[in-house]
Amino acid sequence: MVKSWTGSAFNQVPHSANEIHGDKVAKDFGFKGGLVPGVTVSAYLMHPAVEAWGQDFLTRGHAHVKVGSPLYDGESFQVDIIERGDGGIDSARYSAELIRPDGTVSAEAEVRLADEGQLASPPVIRGDKFADRDTPALEATPENMALLKEQGCHAVKFHWRNDHEMNTYLRQSREMPQLLRLGNEGAGFANMSFVLGCSNWILARVAYMNPWVHLETTSQNFTPIPFDTKLIAEMEVLDFYNKKGHEFVDARVNLFNADVGTCYSAIDLRAIYRLRGM
Repeated sequence: MVKSWTGSAFNQVPHSANEIHGDKVAKDFGFKGGLVPGVTVSAYLMHPAVEAWGQDFLTRGHAHVKVGSPLYDGESFQVDIIERGDGGIDSARYSAELIRPDGTVSAEAEVRLADEGQLASPPVIRGDKFADRDTPALEATPENMALLKEQGCHAVKFHWRNDHEMNTYLRQSREMPQLLRLGNEGAGFANMSFVLGCSNWILARVAYMNPWVHLETTSQNFTPIPFDTKLIAEMEVLDFYNKKGHEFVDARVNLFNADVGTCYSAIDLRAIYRLRGM
């Protein structure tokens, strides 16, 4: 059964190249302190799915998460599972809100298991050229977003391992579901903070942004990512636009096994790549 839960927020990356996660720059933009990553907030909303559905969620879980307001390191939160109109909770679907101590809804999600018989075929790897250390990231401007949309983006490699900064989304990793805890036999699958984080990191590798803010993801899992897996992320820019002085980008990112090309997850990402006033 899917259950509500409470936790304490953990900012894994206070010294990130995206300085919105550090206190100084975040305060310059009117926040109380460094922002907990949006992908980590998203993982909190999917935590009940992993607890209830286990490996099935990593194999065919689908989630749409919107982050509406900041969550800060050490701040307590509650994830409320919302009942359907008939008073029940679907065994393979739920809505959820992440609520801060002052009652603010920081984020909301729709989470479900895709029906096994109706799960869409996973994306196929294109073989995009890789970005290496000498490949410069384009400055994140509307002109360069147009260029990336037209000409495509470099692929980026990642490695799921125990020294990764996103190896846990809670300060105490033992509080995560068992199959996500590194060091446990038969466990150590990549958590959703890491999985969604790959979409952030390739975007930041392709387009230089600082600071920038993760807002929304729609993700579909196809198979769990085992410990010590090397990954390839491929990205395409879908859209970019200005809204209320912020510059937004929508991107699609697919994650593949670097050796055999198996698709692990498909992610649509929305972010503010240039904040109003920059």
